[in-house]
Amino acid sequence: MSQSPFQKFVAPKKNSVVKEEIRQDKKKARKEKNAYFDKLKEEKYQARMAAKGKAVAKPPVAETKEPAKSTSKKIPSNKPGEKTVTTDTVMPLNKFLAHCGVCSRRDAVALISEGKVKINGTVATEPGYKVLPTDEIVFNNKKLFVTKNLVYILLNKPKDYITTTDDPQGRKTVLQLIQKATTERVYPIGRLDRNTSGVLLLTNDGDLTQKLSHPSYEVKKIYEVKLDKVLTKGDFEKILSGLILEDGPVQVDSLAYADSKDKSIIGIEIHSGRNRIVRRIFEHLGYDVKGLDRVMYAGLTKKNVERSKWRYLSEKEIRLLKFLNASKKK
Repeated sequence: MSQSPFQKFVAPKKNSVVKEEIRQDKKKARKEKNAYFDKLKEEKYQARMAAKGKAVAKPPVAETKEPAKSTSKKIPSNKPGEKTVTTDTVMPLNKFLAHCGVCSRRDAVALISEGKVKINGTVATEPGYKVLPTDEIVFNNKKLFVTKNLVYILLNKPKDYITTTDDPQGRKTVLQLIQKATTERVYPIGRLDRNTSGVLLLTNDGDLTQKLSHPSYEVKKIYEVKLDKVLTKGDFEKILSGLILEDGPVQVDSLAYADSKDKSIIGIEIHSGRNRIVRRIFEHLGYDVKGLDRVMYAGLTKKNVERSKWRYLSEKEIRLLKFLNASKKK
C-alpha cells in the first residue's frame, strides 16, 4: 500500500500553508488590538472610580465584552479542517482550559493544582469550578476565551517519530511534521508507536478527542502487517476465534491476507485501543512484526497523502467523526 511521490502537487500544499499563516497573523493582530482597547477602558474606569472615592472594581463591560462579541458574531471558517466555535454555557474549569487549547483536561487539573490559573484575579484551586461567561480566566498572564479555531489534521505518519507532544530525550515528534499547519495547540488522538506508520489524527477539539478515545464508541482501525514469515492457516483461525493475552481476551473484527502471492502480509481490522495490541496478537503466536502501517482510522484513510505529509479534514469528514457510532455510546 505504498504511495508514489507526486511532486507536482507540492506547490498547492505550500500555498495553503502560506494562506494559513496569513490568516493566523491577522487573528493574532485582532486579539492584540482588542486586548489593548480593553486595557484602556479598564484604566479609565478605575480612574473614574478613584476620583469618586469608591473602591476600584472590574467594570462589567470589560468582563463581558469578549464573550458577548464572540457569541453574537460567529464567523464560519472557509478553510477545510478548521472551524470557529463559541460557547456561553457554564463548564468546569479544566474543560474550559481544554476548549481554549491550553492543554488536555487531565493536564489542566495539574495546572490548577499548581496555582497557575486565576479566576477574576484569585488563584484557582478547584478543577470543577463552574466557569461563567462573565468570569475572567488568566493563564500565563493571558486572558483566555473559549472562542477559538478548531483544527483537524490528518497526518500520514512515518516511522521513527513518536506521538507525544514533547520528548525529554529529544526524539522526533509528529508535531514537527505539522508545525506549519497551524499555530493552535493540537495533539494526537490515540497513539502510534515509534515504528508504526500510517493514519494519525491531530486536533485541539477536546470533546472529539474524548469521544474517539472512549471504548464505548468502538472506533475501527485497519492495519497492514508485514510478518517475518507466512501466517499459517491454523494461526489465522486462532486469531479470528479470539486470543487470550496477558491483559485479557482480544477479538479482531476482520482478518485477511492482503496479498494473495505473499501470505506474510496481513490486513487486520480491530476496534480495541489497548497498547501495542496488533503487535502483541502476532507476537503471542510466535511471529515477528517487521512492519506495521495503519491504513484506516475512524473511516479516514491516507489516500492522496504521501508519507510525512498532512492535510486538513473536510467539513463532511468532521461531521461524520462527530456523529460516528453515536448509537453505541453507553
